[in-house]
Amino acid sequence: MGETVTDKQGQAPPALIALDWGTSSFRAFLMDASGTVLAQAAGPEGILHLPRPGAEGFAEVLAARCGPWLARWPGLPVVAGGMVGSAQGWREAPYAPCPADPATLARAAVEATTPAGVRVLIAPGLLHAPPGAPPDVMRGEEIQIAGALRAQPALAARARFILPGTHSKWVELEEGRITGFATYMTGELFAVLRHHSLLGRLMTEVAPGAEEAAAAFAQGLDLARASGPGDLPHQIFAARSLGLTGRMAPAALAEFLSGLLIGHEVVSGLARTEGTAPLVLIGEAGLCRRYATALAAFGAPAPLPLGNTAPAGLFHFAVAAGLVAAGETTP
Repeated sequence: MGETVTDKQGQAPPALIALDWGTSSFRAFLMDASGTVLAQAAGPEGILHLPRPGAEGFAEVLAARCGPWLARWPGLPVVAGGMVGSAQGWREAPYAPCPADPATLARAAVEATTPAGVRVLIAPGLLHAPPGAPPDVMRGEEIQIAGALRAQPALAARARFILPGTHSKWVELEEGRITGFATYMTGELFAVLRHHSLLGRLMTEVAPGAEEAAAAFAQGLDLARASGPGDLPHQIFAARSLGLTGRMAPAALAEFLSGLLIGHEVVSGLARTEGTAPLVLIGEAGLCRRYATALAAFGAPAPLPLGNTAPAGLFHFAVAAGLVAAGETTP
């Protein structure tokens, strides 16, 4: 099992190993007491791609990716977040209820131990169960939000977070605590419609030109903005009829569908989170740009884009758990 490792020389001694362990990937960060990342290791060993099933597989990946760190600095605390704490993960960390902050996550964390005696503290996900409504859950995004608060402490007063992805999250935060959130299966719905429905038959793998793509995406947004209750199943069919009638090139149909689905999500998300609290976008840069375009088209305030906040969030979680005495926060 090969390693992908980068190092920063001449840094302070390490104080933590933080693991961002998802469904399809593994990332590890060696961090000092101020939260600076000193070294990184990454690989494709997500929880569904272990070298062997069960706890042995998780321990094997940790030893292969972080073994040199653990050998050089024995006794370093190790924390983990993401799907590693799911029912299919190393050890299930049950969902903690909202409202929640990093201290809540620390109290609800569970521990896994490798055969070599390395202890790993695993963060729980969050449960939002408003009375009279279906429950909602997240796992991993709460760590990203904790990282955003460490990087931008002013957001703790009140903020609205948007985390685009396969299952996008719209999160309300007040006084440093996540008070509620909603999940939109926008990314998964796009993938299913694009690759496993009649709509995809007319779409091509050839990317449209930039202007053509922007126009098709905007047309999807416009249709979503003009929609009424229950219109989405009807409007989705336009991703086929526009192609059949020659009103849109096959290469642009996927962009139209993306705009339509993201547009419907944004319409609903903005209605749920009306107010003056700042908007924050966390996620993959290209996808966040799509959401920023949709927000602008719908007259929402410009969101604050943040990069990868998971390392800072894991550090925040470790501090809340008492595993690290935090030094000064680094920019």
